[in-house]
Amino acid sequence: MKRLVLLTTFLLLSSLTSPLLAQQNDFIRDYIERLENSRKYLLLVAETMPEDNYTFKATPESLSFAEHLMHIAWAMDWHSESLLGGRKARDWETDTTLMVNKKLKEEMIATLDKTFDATISFINEFDIAKLNDNLDYLGLQRSKRQILLLLADHITHHRAQMLVSLRLNGLVPPRYVLYQ
Repeated sequence: MKRLVLLTTFLLLSSLTSPLLAQQNDFIRDYIERLENSRKYLLLVAETMPEDNYTFKATPESLSFAEHLMHIAWAMDWHSESLLGGRKARDWETDTTLMVNKKLKEEMIATLDKTFDATISFINEFDIAKLNDNLDYLGLQRSKRQILLLLADHITHHRAQMLVSLRLNGLVPPRYVLYQ
């Protein structure tokens, strides 16, 4: 009888937690798909701009096309490895790995692609039980799930500015890649 009660309790608890874990796994799966599509589109945008125009700024106070590209890489690294992963953040002012720092167009694109790989790998291995954990995000309390959503928004924000730069240079942006 004792075993039957234990088994029944275990099955009942399992049935309550399984849907929650499945939803969290679905979130990660959907997020990775979104990030992969974002990568595809951003790489197309980066390829479209001629290297001579990578220094273009829409306004004097704007980031250049290249700075937007590398800022996206820096932000992906910071959101995943530092904010969610606990690694000390790279210094935006001095780190040369994720700065323009006289990189050629192909080097920046390769660095961005490598950063997407690292970010996607990090997220694939992320402990989904911690998605609802809160942490300080620039003075606001946000869940780790929200941090991932903020990262996706941040990529979109800077890529949109890059699309404007393409148009201001008389270039047609690549066709939008859906679901990102």
